[in-house]
Amino acid sequence: MQTSFTLAQLTDPKVAESEKILRACVHCGFCTATCPTYVLLGDELDSPRGRIYLIKDMLEHDRPPSAGVVKHVDRCLSCLACMTTCPSGVHYMHLVDYARERIEQAYRRPLGDRVLRALLARILTDPALFRLAVVAGKLFRPLAPLAGGIGLKRLAAMLRLVPRSRPAPPPDRSGAVFPTAGPRKGRVALLAGCINPVLSAGTNEAAVRLLNRAGVEVVIAQGEGCCGSLAHHMGREEQALAQARKNIDAWVREIEGPGLDAILVTVSGCGTTVKDYGYMLHGDSAYAEKAARIASLARDITEYLHGLALPAAAAVPSLTVAYHAACSLQHGQKVRHEPKDLLSKFGYIVKDVPEGHLCCGSAGTYNILQPALAERLRARKVANIEKLAPDVIAAGNIGCITQIAAGTAIPVVHTVELIDWATGGPVPAALAGRFGKAA
Repeated sequence: MQTSFTLAQLTDPKVAESEKILRACVHCGFCTATCPTYVLLGDELDSPRGRIYLIKDMLEHDRPPSAGVVKHVDRCLSCLACMTTCPSGVHYMHLVDYARERIEQAYRRPLGDRVLRALLARILTDPALFRLAVVAGKLFRPLAPLAGGIGLKRLAAMLRLVPRSRPAPPPDRSGAVFPTAGPRKGRVALLAGCINPVLSAGTNEAAVRLLNRAGVEVVIAQGEGCCGSLAHHMGREEQALAQARKNIDAWVREIEGPGLDAILVTVSGCGTTVKDYGYMLHGDSAYAEKAARIASLARDITEYLHGLALPAAAAVPSLTVAYHAACSLQHGQKVRHEPKDLLSKFGYIVKDVPEGHLCCGSAGTYNILQPALAERLRARKVANIEKLAPDVIAAGNIGCITQIAAGTAIPVVHTVELIDWATGGPVPAALAGRFGKAA
């Protein structure tokens, strides 16, 4: 793609990087076939190619974004299916992230929108506040139809997403160490996260049990917190980078102390961001080297487990598992076969979901900020899953798990919970009624 940035504009490193990304685009349009919003709406401006044109125009003319530009960029899920499809290697993720940052800086959103986005960035990234919000949400969940009926679509979406299960207490971030019973073969840090431990504490517990059985010691590094993903994708870059630096400091202390072989993440959306820390902080002289080091150690939990000698399978029912490939895992991290390999290895009958490349509509805060599109995507995803008639749905991202569970009666669990069960762990909580008691 031809660009016309001035030399003065290109002195800004972010503009210069954006220009390189723009120049890689050859207008082929392959991305439109796998873009969820284009598939739903058929609007060129709601395709990656269309958004690239809008972003190019905004940056080249160095002007505040229009309401139209904001609308179409906001509709992007950042599912990154376009990057999997693109034959030219256009790094759309970094381009749209920078566009969101520019929008946050230069566009004045309506008051209600500003308040909601600020609340989401504050509450969802703090497990204690998020737990209170979930408790309150459970009380008001029956009012979701009323809220939707009077036009409060975003409030209705939030209430519908509140799980019926009891939220867990906030995670312990005081440097808890989970030693192995036998000889130690490795040592890893596990990101506790912010939403995952409240909505699905069993996920990290299953990961710890699995790792300990394989001889791997696990630490929740003291001082770690939110990965910064939610703020980053809302364009709140200062908040996101502050959260990233906090985690980097916590993990570097472990690396320089007892040592770490890897930094493991059970939420693939968070994992994609942690793996991108090196890029996000490459212009920060105090953190660039440390961020790159952390990014190089980051692994999805299934990615790491795939390389371990896990114990022999326990006797579990031969369940049919519909594997939902989270966008952040299959497109963002290119981790595609490892989760399915592990499930198959331990006796599960694994089925790929039709149209598996299309997003379920979760996408961080997307199912709250863009509820109409998110609901259409969920309905499409659930319909494709239910065609398989599975016993259980497995996914590697708490956002996807929550989103899909709100639209189907089929149990939805994290992949690692099924692997833990098959190697001697307890029945996952979502399956406890059918197959025994959970932990």
